[in-house]
Amino acid sequence: MELLYYFIFCFSIFIISKLLFQQKKHFPPAPTALPILGHLHLLKKPLHRTLEALAGQYGPILSLQFGSRSVLVVSSPSAIEECFTKNDIILANRPYCFAGEHLAYNYTTVGWSPYGHHWRILRRVTAIEIFSSNSLQTSSIIRNKEVTHLVRQLYRGSDGKLQKIELKSIFFQLTLNIAMEMVAAKRLFGDEDFDAELREKFLEMKKGQSNPTMFMNMLDFLPFLRWVGFVGEEKNMVRFHRKRDAFLQGLIDDERRKRMSDTGKAMNGERRKKTLVDTLLCLQQAEPEYYSDDIIKGIIMVLFTAGTDTSALTLEWAMSLLLNHPEALQKAKEEIDNNVEQGCLIEDSDLAKLPYLRGIINETLRLFPVAPLLVPHFSSEECTIGGYDVHPGTIVLVNAWAVHKDPKIWFEPTSFKPERLEGIEGEREGYKFIPFGLGRRGCPGAGMSMRVVSSLALGALLQCFEWARVRPEMVDMSEVQGLSMPKAKPLEVMYMPRPTMINLYSQL
Repeated sequence: MELLYYFIFCFSIFIISKLLFQQKKHFPPAPTALPILGHLHLLKKPLHRTLEALAGQYGPILSLQFGSRSVLVVSSPSAIEECFTKNDIILANRPYCFAGEHLAYNYTTVGWSPYGHHWRILRRVTAIEIFSSNSLQTSSIIRNKEVTHLVRQLYRGSDGKLQKIELKSIFFQLTLNIAMEMVAAKRLFGDEDFDAELREKFLEMKKGQSNPTMFMNMLDFLPFLRWVGFVGEEKNMVRFHRKRDAFLQGLIDDERRKRMSDTGKAMNGERRKKTLVDTLLCLQQAEPEYYSDDIIKGIIMVLFTAGTDTSALTLEWAMSLLLNHPEALQKAKEEIDNNVEQGCLIEDSDLAKLPYLRGIINETLRLFPVAPLLVPHFSSEECTIGGYDVHPGTIVLVNAWAVHKDPKIWFEPTSFKPERLEGIEGEREGYKFIPFGLGRRGCPGAGMSMRVVSSLALGALLQCFEWARVRPEMVDMSEVQGLSMPKAKPLEVMYMPRPTMINLYSQL
């Protein structure tokens, strides 16, 4: 009996101390949660709009429960600044989830690797070999060539007359060709000089690709669903990963064969253009135990992720905005005409003279960020944000879309005003303009994306062609749910060559 009393006494002390401890904590506000589901029942599509509405009701720092996972939603510049300054290391990890396991080579890619030694090595490799100033300068030859291909293709397709064209696929082909040229010195699309066999393999890989609404899905929040057979999304991930892995492995194996055949050619002074795969295989030769084929494939994925779909979507949104704002389109054309040498196609060296063009891209990224919710962060230890206590193991979602549309931050936030971000990279806007993330885990491909989108592709299209809407009504600007916020309706436009550029077309 005395032992029972002692147990009750100790248990009572434990409960009282726990309650007292909790009273000292100051947690963010939260809506009423349901058992097991938490706040999942409140989530509607698109998610960034739902979270913005909840933040408007409960505040810019919001605590939610997605099934078994604690989530913190941040929607104000001051809170975002705290996340990526004093708490940057604490929030530098990624949450464990099926996407990281099945799509990111078991958390070994630069995007999903835990913060630490391995991540720093990957970040350094990608920074030096892909996104450094020297690498971007070297790859400018590829970008110039592919934009020239695009202009030539559109010119030939128009036959000098007004024609209708769907731009989404055109932009995707452009950005993919640029990435593939850098990776393996091959082209997948175009009227000439493309690898038809590789293109078929790529299209087969993309067939049936799942498009998750975010990096995490219901199985991550409600793991018991696996016990009752709800594993369809996980199977889709595994299936897509196998196809993509086979495609990437094919690029590596092909490069290995070429390296072996180059041994004899080098004796005769013949040299082949160096590719990213070739560079990574050199690293593998020096450190074979570290730079496995899976690590190399993960690095290659970074370039495809940072430089293809995101850039293509931004181009599509930018053209849509310009068609709805012809005065901005005309101003951009005049800027290009006045600052690019007559008879020459726009090049990287012209960028510094085209601040309004950069403003168009920045304003497009503000209104339609390619990642409306930044890639999730994960707290490795307890911290405070905005005076609120945050548990270890909390998923932190930054709602860039909400910040970019906040009327307390931006004058007429839904209006398209390129001059407000004219000619800047975005850093002067601090934590109000965050299309590529911030801190240690910010997007390493931001510079590449901006160069591909603003300097060449959009500039060349405005320089060489006249553009108009297919119908008198405004272009539909609605988006669909997705990681990168694609347009609901692919952009169709009318275009024709500009008469003043006839001499340029003859040189392409």
